[in-house]
Amino acid sequence: MLKRNTGKVIWMTGLSGSGKTTLSSLLRLKLNDLGINSEILDGDFLRLGLNSDLGFTIIDRLENVRRVAEVSKILSNVVDVVFVALITPTDEMRNLARNIVGHENFKLVFIDSSFEQCELRDVKGLYKSARKNQIANFTGITSEFQNPSRYDLRINTEKFSTSECVQYFLENIEF
Repeated sequence: MLKRNTGKVIWMTGLSGSGKTTLSSLLRLKLNDLGINSEILDGDFLRLGLNSDLGFTIIDRLENVRRVAEVSKILSNVVDVVFVALITPTDEMRNLARNIVGHENFKLVFIDSSFEQCELRDVKGLYKSARKNQIANFTGITSEFQNPSRYDLRINTEKFSTSECVQYFLENIEF
C-alpha cells in the first residue's frame, strides 16, 4: 500500500476581524486552482458543531484548540494544505497546536491588524456586543490577545490589500 505524505497545516492566528477567514478562503481557491488540494477549518463554524459545548474560558479555549489541532492533523492526511482560521490568543495555545500537528507540518501565520482596525471591520457586531458586556471573555476587550512570540509568516492586513496579502503569502511560505 502506498503511503501518502502528510499535508501542511497553516494555522492563521489573529484578532477577530483581522482577516483570517478571508485570507484562508482566497488562498484555498488559489491553491486549488494550482492543483494543490486544500481545505479550511474555521473557528466560527467549528464552534457551531464540534465545539458547541465549549465556552470562552481559558480551559475551554485550550480544549477548542486541542480539538481543532487534532482534526487538522487528521485532515492533513487527505489534503495537501489545511488552513485553520482560529484566534488562538496565547503562545501556550499555539504551541499546543504545533505539538499536536507536528513541528515539521505546522506553519503559524500571524494575521496582524490593529485592534482599532479589527473593530472597524466588525461585520458581526461582536466588538459592539462585547463593549456592552453582552459577550464574556471577548479577545481584545475582556480577554487578552498576545501577539505571537514566534511565527513562520506575518501578514499585515491593515497596511496591504487582500490581493497583496495573498501574493505575499504565496511568495513567502514553503509547503
